[in-house]
Amino acid sequence: MPDAFWDSAGLPLAMGLLSTLALVACDFRGWRPGRYLFKPLSALAFIWLAWSLGATQSSYGTTLLIGLALCMVGDLALMFEREDAFLLGLVAFLSGHLAYVAAFALLPMNATGLWTSLLLATGLVTGSLRWLIPHISGVMRYAVPLYILVIASMLVVAGGTMGLPASALIISGAWAFAISDLAVARRQFISSSRYNQLWGTPLYFLAQYLLASSVAFY
Repeated sequence: MPDAFWDSAGLPLAMGLLSTLALVACDFRGWRPGRYLFKPLSALAFIWLAWSLGATQSSYGTTLLIGLALCMVGDLALMFEREDAFLLGLVAFLSGHLAYVAAFALLPMNATGLWTSLLLATGLVTGSLRWLIPHISGVMRYAVPLYILVIASMLVVAGGTMGLPASALIISGAWAFAISDLAVARRQFISSSRYNQLWGTPLYFLAQYLLASSVAFY
């Protein structure tokens, strides 16, 4: 990364790193006040990062920023461990994923990247549905598969950016986001073990910081 990147990104990334580490520690110890403080700060950090890198100066950056903002809404909703809050968070994140799809689609697409990602995303969808379907009921039996399909579409279009200057950030960020969602699903539907957050939370925020960083190239 050029020096100009670090001049703009240094402070938001430092805030994101510290607040994410603090959030993981608070969640692991079950200290809710810390969760209510550090989760919004961690989300604000990826908004700040994209903004400081000039997100509003391009169509790609603006669309991605909308996605980041929607994900922040999802983060705030998921602070509260209720099914209605989880459903709200699901809708917010689904909308955020769609905004990411729209942002990536503004960039030139690589056919090889699209087909490779389609193959990999199909495997993720199949495995995730087989894992989760026996554990979900009610409206979630419809909402969760829809959400997984939207994630898959994000992965496919992210793969289509292969070969572009920011493709490594976009593709790794999209996949890190998708895999981190497995920790959320496991916590919500299978096991509420606090160990889920030890890997899911850092991976999720890493994904958002990677995606936010991609706006520096457009």
